Amino acid sequence: MEIIVDDKAANWYINELQLEKGDTIQFFVRYGGCSNIQKGFSLGVAKQQPEDIGSSAESNGITFFVENRDLWYFEDNNLTVELDEDGDEPIFHYVK
Repeated sequence: MEIIVDDKAANWYINELQLEKGDTIQFFVRYGGCSNIQKGFSLGVAKQQPEDIGSSAESNGITFFVENRDLWYFEDNNLTVELDEDGDEPIFHYVK
């Protein structure tokens, strides 16, 4: 599983979460919400230190990661995070 965070989405997280170079952002599975790959679950986002990284990517000095325990959620899909400029928020794409 690969994570890709485009620069605009990374900058959105930097501004919204007041991040500094070297900070880490976790994408984690949470119960509830809406997802097109796992009914009844969705991705949460938190400024968090990693414990057991399953996949990670660096963008604009920030490391974005998913823990090993949450890899099941992606069903062998890659995660691409882009900025929806109309809604001014990141959007998740799951791509095989």
